Amino acid sequence: MMIELLAGGAAQAIRWEELGLRPGIELGFFTLRYYSLAYLGGILLAYWQVSKMVRAPGSPMAQRHVDDLFFWCTLGIILGGRLGYAAFYQPALFTSWDSTETVPWALLRLWDGGMSFHGGLIGTTLAMAWVACRGGVSFIRVTDYVSVVVGFGMLFGRLANFINGELWGRPTDGVPWAMIFPRDPLGLPRHPSQLYEAVLEGLVVVVIMLPLFWKTRARWRPGVLTGCFVTLISLGRFTAEFFREADAQLAWVPQTTGLNMGQWLTIPLIVAGIGLTAWALRQPEIGAARQPATA
Repeated sequence: MMIELLAGGAAQAIRWEELGLRPGIELGFFTLRYYSLAYLGGILLAYWQVSKMVRAPGSPMAQRHVDDLFFWCTLGIILGGRLGYAAFYQPALFTSWDSTETVPWALLRLWDGGMSFHGGLIGTTLAMAWVACRGGVSFIRVTDYVSVVVGFGMLFGRLANFINGELWGRPTDGVPWAMIFPRDPLGLPRHPSQLYEAVLEGLVVVVIMLPLFWKTRARWRPGVLTGCFVTLISLGRFTAEFFREADAQLAWVPQTTGLNMGQWLTIPLIVAGIGLTAWALRQPEIGAARQPATA
C-alpha cells in the first residue's frame, strides 16, 4: 500500500535528470568528476584557513606543520574513507578481484563513489597523531585546529553525492522537494538526503566552528573545539540517517534494531564529543600571552 501511494505521488516529484546535472566536466578524453573536485576543493580551502589560523596568537603549530598535516590528512581521508566503506558497508570490495590484476580492482575505483565518514575520521585521526608525534606538538591542539575546517570537505562531498545522483534517501510522499533519482530501480520519490547531510554535516559545522575559533576563547582551552566538532558532526550524521536509504546489504540492521549502521557507529562519537567538551571546559586556559610557533 505504501509503495502504491508513493508511486501515485511520483508525478509531483522532482526528477533529478531534469535539473541538468552531470557527474563531471567532459574534457573529451577525460571526465573531470565533481566528486574529485569536491575533495580537492575541501582540502585546499581547509589548508588556506588553517594556514591563516596558525598565524593567530596561541598557535601550537608553524606553517611547516600545516604542510605536513595536510599531506598526511589527505592520505588519511582517501585511504581511511575507502577502507572504512569496504569494512563497514561493502566487505565484498576486498574480494572483488579482477582476473588481470593482483589487487581487488573494485576497491581502488574511488571515482565510483563509496567513502565512509567513520573510516575517513579514523584515517585523519591517525594522520594527525603521526604529525603531532613527529613534530613534537600537542595532539589535542592539532585536532582543535583541524576540526574547525573539516566541515568544508563534508559540505562539498555531500553536494558531489547529490550531483552524482547517488546515496539517495528513503521513499517519501510528505515533502514537496521529494526527488526521483534515475538509478533508483524502484523509481520512487525520495528524500534528497545528500542535501540534508550537506547542511547538517557541512554548513552547520562551518557556521558554528569558525566563529568559535575567531570570536571566542575556545582555542585557548585544548579540547573544546575538537569536542564541539565531534558532537556537532555526529549529531548531524545521526539525524540525517533517519532520511538516508540503508545500504541494501545492511538493510537487516534497521529492520532488526531500528537504527542504521551509520547511527550505531555514530552514537559512541556523540558520547565522546560531549564528554571531551565537558572535560575541556573544566581545564584552565593555556597561556594567553603565548606567541605563534615560528617556522
